Amino acid sequence: MKDLNLSLIENTDPQTRDSRIQTEALMLTKTRRPKYLDLTKIRLPVTGIASIFHRISGVLLFLGIPLLIQALSLSLRSPETFEQVRAWFDNPFVRGLGLILLYALAHHFFAGIRFLLLDLDIGLNLKTARASALAAILAGLGVFVIVVAGIFI
Repeated sequence: MKDLNLSLIENTDPQTRDSRIQTEALMLTKTRRPKYLDLTKIRLPVTGIASIFHRISGVLLFLGIPLLIQALSLSLRSPETFEQVRAWFDNPFVRGLGLILLYALAHHFFAGIRFLLLDLDIGLNLKTARASALAAILAGLGVFVIVVAGIFI
């Protein structure tokens, strides 16, 4: 606060002086902040990556499950609609979306278990938290690879 220009506000009433001091202090703190945040230079820890993937996978599942339920409903109506749904999944774009949803489900499952354990105060120290985050990411990838290998082999 010694950087503030107090000579200009010495002869004012206390309320105005306090207001001006607060304004100048706020201006000083704002000028020391970075102008922009370059996200490419930030190295996110594995726990942060697991958390962000968990949120993204939750959103993807929220948006994708109704579409899959609709596809299931259509496929169970008649043999003709089953063939129509099957033709949809022959499209590479739809198949890719299905694979993305499959990984989202696998990751969300394992990361959700990790977060439930953290809520129970299990694995809170830094080393265990990093290991469990990496385990959740790798388990999701492992299940995804096993299921995809089982589908395409």
